[in-house]
Amino acid sequence: MPAISFEFFPPKTEEQRNQLNLCVKALKTRSPEYVSVTFGAGGSTLNYTEQTVQQLHRQHGLQVAPHLSCVGGTREELSELLDRYKAIGCRRIVALRGDLPSGMATPGDFRYAVELVDHIRRHSGDWFHVEVAAYPEIHPQSESAITDLHHFKAKVDAGANGAITQYFYNADAYFRFVDDVHRLGVDIPIVPGIMPIGNFSQLRRFSEGCGAEIPRWIVRRMQALGDDAEAIRQLGIDIVASLGQRLLDGGAPGLHLYTLNRSKPALAILDRLQ
Repeated sequence: MPAISFEFFPPKTEEQRNQLNLCVKALKTRSPEYVSVTFGAGGSTLNYTEQTVQQLHRQHGLQVAPHLSCVGGTREELSELLDRYKAIGCRRIVALRGDLPSGMATPGDFRYAVELVDHIRRHSGDWFHVEVAAYPEIHPQSESAITDLHHFKAKVDAGANGAITQYFYNADAYFRFVDDVHRLGVDIPIVPGIMPIGNFSQLRRFSEGCGAEIPRWIVRRMQALGDDAEAIRQLGIDIVASLGQRLLDGGAPGLHLYTLNRSKPALAILDRLQ
């Protein structure tokens, strides 16, 4: 049975908290293996992450994987955070490099995710199952495709147990990436990250920022629907559900859905999968 997991972002307002609560209630009926919570770098945004992790674990009884980023944290601060997550009962961590916020000159004591993975292992041993990021379409800041593959392998050699990919809409990119890292001796599970298509203009902005390619045929189909929000929603469900099915049929160990704290698109996609 393929594993399903969900990503949430930490709410900052009462309205957002209510929306997340409704979303979690709906999605936990699908028995996710775990859920992840994104990381806000620095100050109060980090507090929102930790509060959300506690709520999802204690109130909803979910296995929660907090995102942990290199950005803006000292070695001591990240060690203390790991201890707090361990005390909550977390057994998973998603270890990421993260992006520097505007105006921040230095990333902190760690510059790259491989250094963070190594620190987690040195500090916490095997307590945490560590997930790292993978980029089937190549990290947008990578020097080359070959360099990107070796950076990924370095994170695995440092102690990563599994990987979640950046979202994509080209299944062949995922299968090629998995084959390439297997040839380098990497055998950890690499779970495809799946982004539902709801607000297409928002998705295009996301994709430009993170380097995820939206195939031309999808862009043209979406443009042809104009402002018909329901038709866009239905086409998005068809596209992403077909992608998910192909990935599972091709041997992907599961799917990680980027929910944006909305349950309906994720549920509609899961209902289509066999």
